[in-house]
Amino acid sequence: MLGMGLDSPAMARSPDAQRAARREVRAGAVQSLREIERKVLPTMPGMQYLGPEYDPRAMAYRLKFIREGHVVFVDVDARSGEVIGQSQ
Repeated sequence: MLGMGLDSPAMARSPDAQRAARREVRAGAVQSLREIERKVLPTMPGMQYLGPEYDPRAMAYRLKFIREGHVVFVDVDARSGEVIGQSQ
């Protein structure tokens, strides 16, 4: 993992994290998951998208991809939509 606070998938997918994401999107503090996906998914050709996680403490999304059995995580700042890390 990339060490940005998304080291617990169960916590990142918790109802509390989901509520926090919705609240922050409504408040305009972060971009929606759909906006983030529109930016990132086209940059991952040949990869199968497995889904997102959200870390309300880091205000970041982690998008999970797989290709040929190799998992890749892409961490995205939810405020700016900028990729802040990617596992290899």
